[in-house]
Formats: sequence, C-alpha cells, structure tokens
Amino acid sequence: MASETRPAALAHHFDDYDQQREAATLGMWLFIAQELMFFGGLFLTYTVYRWKYPAWFALGSNQLDIRLGLLNTIVLIGSSLTMVLAVRSAQLGRARQIAGWLAATMTLGTTFLVIKGFEYHHKWVHHLIPGADFHLEGTTDPAAQTFFVLYFCMTGLHALHMIVGLGLLAFLVPKALRGEFSAENHNWVEGVGLYWHFVDIIWIFLFPLLYLLGRHHA
Repeated sequence: MASETRPAALAHHFDDYDQQREAATLGMWLFIAQELMFFGGLFLTYTVYRWKYPAWFALGSNQLDIRLGLLNTIVLIGSSLTMVLAVRSAQLGRARQIAGWLAATMTLGTTFLVIKGFEYHHKWVHHLIPGADFHLEGTTDPAAQTFFVLYFCMTGLHALHMIVGLGLLAFLVPKALRGEFSAENHNWVEGVGLYWHFVDIIWIFLFPLLYLLGRHHA
C-alpha cells in the first residue's frame, strides 16, 4: 500500500521530498566547489601574468568597452533576481509564475551572450584576437597578447557555462508548465538556481579584473 501512495517524483532511495532536496542541494554545492577550483586556476594564472606584465595588461584592459561590460553586469544581476523569483515561486507551488520567471532569466542570459558576441566581433575587426594577425596599438611585444589570451579563455569559459545554464532553464520551463514542481518538490529549480548564481558571481569577479583594474595606468 505504501508503494501505491508514494509520489512519482520521489526517488525510491529517499524517504521524503525534504531528504531528496537536501541530497540534490549537497550535490550541486559539491559540483560548484569543483567548478570554483577550475576557475581558480584561471584566476591564479591571471594574477601571475598581471604581476609579470602590468603595462600590457593595463593597455589591453583599455581596449575593452567598459560600457558593454557594465551593461552585461547589470543584465546578469537582473537575471539573478529573476532566478530568485523563480525559486520563490517554486517554493510556493505557482507553476505559471515559475515558467514566467525562468523565461525572463533565459531572456536576460541570452541578452548577455548577444552583447558578448558584439564585443568579440569588435576584437576580431580590430585584430585583437591572439595569433599571427594580432595587433595592439602602442606595442609590438608578443607578450602583449597574454592579456587577450586570458580574456578569451576566461570570458569564453564563462559564456560556455551560460549556454549550459540556458539549456537547463529551457529544460525546466516545460516541466513547470506541466505542473511538475510544487511546494514540496522543487529541488530541480533550486539546483539550477544555485548554478545560475554561481555563473553570475564568476562574472562579478571577471568584470573588475578585466575591464577596470589598471585602466588608469595606461
């Protein structure tokens, strides 16, 4: 009889939804911890090379469009807000609101990627892509490419995480519309929310490091 009344969304190895949600949350935090170590290597590399080539990093930073960087920062902060509202709606079991806020988060995330695409195009047009055609006004030192190597590695990896996040959000929207989330069962929304906030926080560090630090020295 117990098996007949067991909710379909509750995995067989959990006693209740609370236990299932706690396990899912712990798993997401462990995943975020290893992602932090991954990005931590890039941040450490950035720190070492910035210390080694401060003039080239300052010069490179001045080639970035601070207005687009700031706009993207505002967009991502807004997406964190809509994600919080999606999680809150899930906690209250409001299916339509969940889907709406998830869609809003996707819209803001897509806006971020479009803006980043314009930035990348600018670098391509002005020969700031590391390689044989690289040209930075004010220097011919090959070491000047180091800033842009790290810029594309760090922002590109961040953009890849954004794309993964958008895929997860797209996966959740139809589930929300079908009413699969409730006040008791919403660990999917909370887990994806944690991931999305992690991606947003990474950008909060990238923006000052790449766009702001050292600009006044160039």
